[in-house]
Amino acid sequence: MSVSAGPDGRLGERLRRLVWREAERLGFSAFGVADPGGLAAAGRDLADFLAEGRHGTMSWMAETAARRGDPRVLWPEVRSILVFAFDYGPEANPLDRPADPSRGEISVYARNRDYHELIKGRLKEIAGKLAAEAKRAGVGCDLKVFVDTAPVMEKPLAQAAGIAWVAKSTLAISRRIGGWFFLGSIFTTLDLPFDVPETSHCGSCRRCLDVCPTAALEPHRIDARRCLSYLSIEHAGPIPVEFRAAMGDRIYGCDDCLAICPWNRFARATREAKLAARPELVRPRLAELVGLDDAGFRTLFAGSPVKRIGRDRLLRNVLVAIGNSGDPAFVEAVAARLDDPAGVVRGAAVWALGRMAPARFAAEATRRLDAEADPDVAAEWRRTAEA
Repeated sequence: MSVSAGPDGRLGERLRRLVWREAERLGFSAFGVADPGGLAAAGRDLADFLAEGRHGTMSWMAETAARRGDPRVLWPEVRSILVFAFDYGPEANPLDRPADPSRGEISVYARNRDYHELIKGRLKEIAGKLAAEAKRAGVGCDLKVFVDTAPVMEKPLAQAAGIAWVAKSTLAISRRIGGWFFLGSIFTTLDLPFDVPETSHCGSCRRCLDVCPTAALEPHRIDARRCLSYLSIEHAGPIPVEFRAAMGDRIYGCDDCLAICPWNRFARATREAKLAARPELVRPRLAELVGLDDAGFRTLFAGSPVKRIGRDRLLRNVLVAIGNSGDPAFVEAVAARLDDPAGVVRGAAVWALGRMAPARFAAEATRRLDAEADPDVAAEWRRTAEA
């Protein structure tokens, strides 16, 4: 049995009020209800994105495309989708960070605890209260909680639920809370009143498009293969040469297209202690990161989203940032990584050394190139020598 809005919708509205009351108590900043059948346009956009190969090596997106494009394929019984936003805003705009070549930049969302379990736990609490209230009203229901770990298109759902719109940057933006928020959802068999979908309020603004360091964005379109967030997090191999200088000091993610959005004048710094930045993850010193072994990496990034990319990928990014710094004080630390067991780290060290100390690079290349067994690293030696 499902809840029907009926002529007056009293039960449905009562359940909605319960959900929002609990959501506010648990720290959520926005809530709405989406029609599961309202993502047809987003599904078509996803199909185009995949057909053009703009998803890069994220093969899982293609494998789950049907479920992403239509929540009713993921769960045929779903009747309503409750969508929630949770603020994680920084104290200061990352675009205003001071120039300091000795430090690296970590995306705002990854400077403390992984948000998945935090938000999922709170959504499960809301789901429990909702199910209990429905049961008291004589209505049975099933519910499923999702937080960015299932084939669910959270941003189009947020737009369908009326709490945000998918902006030119392809990020979810809200007139009321800006763009620094996580999304989560509760799928349910309850028939709850739907909200009116949000419309775009980007207007003629194109700041997000213009600020992108690699021209990865067109209005409402992104090419992940050019995106520094994708390259520094999802991409497993060497950073493509043409994007290394653009990475600058970024060692995990990139916030530029979000940070520049003028709607963030309505954003607020997170009030959740578990999401507030840990001091050691705000502009960490590259010299302290480049020497990390696996145990040190796991200790420093315990509980952080950074942990999921592993030590080797992070050091690859750190070495690119060091190469961009041009600081000769890093030469010995970079040279030490030429013997790293991970090929992706050795290759990044080759590039960084070539940028910073050409004479040292030439000496090292003479004795190392013929002995290098990894074809990608050997190619890096040759390419850097020819540059």
